[in-house]
Amino acid sequence: MARGDQIYVMREFFNLQGLYEHHGIDCGDGTVIHYRKPSETVERTSLATFAQGQKIYIRSYPVSYVSDVAVRRAENRLGERKYNLVFNNCEHFATWCKTGVNYSKQVKDFIPVLSHINVDNLEKPIEQALNQGNKDNTNELLNQALADIRVAWDNIQPQYREAIKEIETWENVAKKALKENREDLARAAIQKKLNYKKRAEELEPMLKKLATMTETLIRNQIEQQKRKF
Repeated sequence: MARGDQIYVMREFFNLQGLYEHHGIDCGDGTVIHYRKPSETVERTSLATFAQGQKIYIRSYPVSYVSDVAVRRAENRLGERKYNLVFNNCEHFATWCKTGVNYSKQVKDFIPVLSHINVDNLEKPIEQALNQGNKDNTNELLNQALADIRVAWDNIQPQYREAIKEIETWENVAKKALKENREDLARAAIQKKLNYKKRAEELEPMLKKLATMTETLIRNQIEQQKRKF
């Protein structure tokens, strides 16, 4: 490890070891800047606090900022409290500091966007888990709700990703057409861009709602674990 490295450790997520990566920026002086939980604030902590006894890994990139720039970008966001599981989590933060791109592979691979599945239907297992009387079944119900979320993600997320990609593609086509004085092509490209933008805007609120439900599951799982000790 070295100053400016994007580092991460594996954390337990719903009692499944290794499913959740917690990311930060190594400052090279025994400290790490990261979106700390549960405060949901960008903080500088000791390396030991960040690692919590887990093995530390390095996320490498073919091209990235030099170490001083990565650390400075992280320092400029100290104290920030804009954590969002889907759009601004610890991996988004660290990747942005290191590469300038606000990106989370974990979100791409896991947190779902819903379209064909009614988001409201997924709230029922959560309500059961939080309000039912038999506490012995709480973990099972919470994990079932998470499983339902995962199924939705596997079915729908590619549509959202494709819509975002197409927005950028048709924006570039429109710009090129205008440079070539092809206003007809530019208008057609802009219309396609608007269609994909509408699709993305339809999906995004459902994604945010699902993110809220997922965070509710996580917090309640944490609270249950605290009560056991």
